Amino acid sequence: MTNRQVVLDTETTGLNPRTGDRVIEVGCVELKNRMLTGNNFHRYINPERDSEEGALAVHGLTTEFLRDKPKFAEIAGELRDYVQGAELIIHNAPFDLGFLNHEFKLLGLPPFVDHCSGVIDTLVNAKELHPGKRNSLDALCDRYGVSNSHRKLHGALLDAELLADVYLSMTRGQNSLSMDVEEESAAGGGLLETVALAEIVILRASAEELADHESLLAGLDKAVKGSCVWRNYAQA
Repeated sequence: MTNRQVVLDTETTGLNPRTGDRVIEVGCVELKNRMLTGNNFHRYINPERDSEEGALAVHGLTTEFLRDKPKFAEIAGELRDYVQGAELIIHNAPFDLGFLNHEFKLLGLPPFVDHCSGVIDTLVNAKELHPGKRNSLDALCDRYGVSNSHRKLHGALLDAELLADVYLSMTRGQNSLSMDVEEESAAGGGLLETVALAEIVILRASAEELADHESLLAGLDKAVKGSCVWRNYAQA
């Protein structure tokens, strides 16, 4: 069975849909069995209002740029069809889902989240993995080596693409040299077994290699006129 996930991000005119703020951009990236498919969804939307100054500084999408874009009512159906049955991956999910649920409510439609099979909030996951650390998308890109150097402003599709890379890195889960596989037992039930991927072989340095290492350290000691930093590791 194919595991379909949709990494989603939005940009908005402000922070609160209940005070009239609207969605102005939706970006989605599709994953199937943890692989990017290239089947993305991206729409700019005319919110029929100006963005707040703080929001405009974040996304840079001006009223003039959005004026000829479709209204949310015109893209709601294709967005619903695109996410249908998928598991959503969102960073700070209550924000985006609050806006999308509100947009669907304005159209008299069932909540947006009702069309999805579940939601993964990567902000919640990041806080569990890295308590007390900064867990913004930029911070996670730095932590997991995801390049965001081309990101000058926030954009929904770009942020969804970055989040997809971050999510795959966060959940890679290969922390040991073994893996779990499910095999059929003789009785016909599932049996979980651990299969070693490789035998760990320890190769110790030879006497000649140790002598060469000591000679190198002595040279470093002489250069710094004392004890080089590597001596500390040797004593640990």
